[in-house]
Amino acid sequence: MPGYYYHYMDWTYFLVIIGALMSMIASARVNSTFSKYSRVRSMTGLTGAEAAQRILQYNGIYDVQIRQVSGSLTDHYDPRNKTLNLSDSVYGMCSVAAIGVAAHECGHALQHKENYGPLAIRSALVPAANIGSKLGIPIILLGILLSYNQVLIQIGIWVFAIAVLFQLVTLPVEYNASSRAVACLSSYGILAGDEVSSCRKVLKAAALTYVAAAASAILQLLRLILLFGRRNRD
Repeated sequence: MPGYYYHYMDWTYFLVIIGALMSMIASARVNSTFSKYSRVRSMTGLTGAEAAQRILQYNGIYDVQIRQVSGSLTDHYDPRNKTLNLSDSVYGMCSVAAIGVAAHECGHALQHKENYGPLAIRSALVPAANIGSKLGIPIILLGILLSYNQVLIQIGIWVFAIAVLFQLVTLPVEYNASSRAVACLSSYGILAGDEVSSCRKVLKAAALTYVAAAASAILQLLRLILLFGRRNRD
């Protein structure tokens, strides 16, 4: 019983709590920022889909299909089938926020066309990262159930570390896509003046969600290392 109490009152839980708070704050910020600039209509009157189409064409990309997907902020570029998927709140909307998000996804299409290194690495890590995020903790728990089998526990930690690596590689990919988006919107006259500044705020808020996710994953990994490293020493 004392051992049970010890593990569930462990101070390293604060690392998990800090990570969760960071993610919540980042999520709230991106939602509020996107909502604010969703009410600001762009001077060109272009929708998110139209802006994306213009950016792709200006860059000689004609094999990427723009599709509408359900939800809000579910936008993503899929390099496997070259589809640029825009959410309901972006696809047909004329706001500065919608155009900014659409342009960001175009940034990923540009990365794909140019074989941008970090994007290629991230794409290669996707299968392993999915396994790491789903099986890392269960493998560790299995090791605990099997009388603290250190081999299984260490395997679980390494598997989870792959998911953390994916989060880290994602950061330069996302920031680079946002940088490309702002440059395109300004250069092609899709947004102008204060609109570009507003768009930059939307994309910065969105990027912070990836920073928070990476920090949360690192803190979780650190907790596992501290917890089971201490167990080994004991």
